[in-house]
Amino acid sequence: MAVAATSIESAEPILRLRGIGRRFGGLRAVDGVDLALRAGERRTILGPNGAGKTTLFNVIAGEFEPTEGTIELFGVDVTYRPARERAKMGLARTYQQSRVFAGLSVEDNIYLAALGIRTGHAFPFRSSKRDGPLRAKAREAAGEVGLEHRLDSMVSDLSHGERRQLSIGMARASEPKLMMLDEPAAGLSRAERQTLTDLLLGLPPDVTLLLIEHDMDVALRVAQSVTMMHEGRVVVEGTPKEIRANPRVHELYLGSRYGNE
Repeated sequence: MAVAATSIESAEPILRLRGIGRRFGGLRAVDGVDLALRAGERRTILGPNGAGKTTLFNVIAGEFEPTEGTIELFGVDVTYRPARERAKMGLARTYQQSRVFAGLSVEDNIYLAALGIRTGHAFPFRSSKRDGPLRAKAREAAGEVGLEHRLDSMVSDLSHGERRQLSIGMARASEPKLMMLDEPAAGLSRAERQTLTDLLLGLPPDVTLLLIEHDMDVALRVAQSVTMMHEGRVVVEGTPKEIRANPRVHELYLGSRYGNE
């Protein structure tokens, strides 16, 4: 379900980056990035390997502190606040490698994700009677990502695509205002990519989405706006149509295939 472009453009940014930089010794991985993401917006960050995309994600999520610049999340300066505080404010993210508990069931994984956000810790299981609402939330989140028939399945028995779905379900369990997905389509088959695309397009309209994605069929279908990075900097921003037609994007990343669509 898409959100009207006019409503997005008129909304105040829920995430604003001003001059964000991150250095690792002499390496400048992110360099002077400005970005404004509004409620309900679906934005993809593109760029070749080494462009600084995941480093930028880690800075936004609070896993790395920026070397320079400021971050505002939901109108609050969180530049030096830890990741757990940003999560409690309504930010959820996934990673390039699925971070799941292979020895637990699908339901238990999503339940623990919801419990961890509420308490700040992944405490041992409580009684099902006491945590009935969280269990119900876990089952609801599993349904949102197409895993309602796998609730009792061990994660070790899931396919790679199902684990990706589970990661998104775990992120959804906290009912975030902003979801950040790091290469959710990585390693998926054609059919699994289609399932993922349908899942992302079906997210509630009030969920703001920021994703890194190399699969252009997924990235440009899901996104309403695109930010292109190269060598740590933002080099192009625009709609998917503008990105397909931009010569600079073709030079750095896309190739001729997408220019003819």
